[in-house]
Amino acid sequence: MASLTLCGRLLSRCASRTTIPLRNISKTSTKFEKLLDDPLNVATGLEKRELLAQTAGNENPFDLKVLKKEKGTKDCPTEIPSAFDSRIIGCICDDDAPAISWMWLHAGHPKRCMCGHWFKLSYKPPV
Repeated sequence: MASLTLCGRLLSRCASRTTIPLRNISKTSTKFEKLLDDPLNVATGLEKRELLAQTAGNENPFDLKVLKKEKGTKDCPTEIPSAFDSRIIGCICDDDAPAISWMWLHAGHPKRCMCGHWFKLSYKPPV
């Protein structure tokens, strides 16, 4: 019986106390949301140049996508764009080849792959 009275007193004390006000949840103001919604506003350096190139319509600004082989003869080699004097390239000699033939390509010196395909480095301005 005493324990019931004690529980009743505790419950009445808790109910009579004022409740702690809930903390307000703040949200970023719309002024900052409008300022930071475009990645071009916060991007710098190489990332900004990449985004500018993509908005200008260049989906491959760093020439990282696979190029399709062209004729590839000694008179008309496949041109590989580069902003440097040399570049490492890989040739998939056959469609079902299990490996890639890697080679260095230098400006002014067309190079022949083991499969007989020719490559030539062509200058492209950097991004």
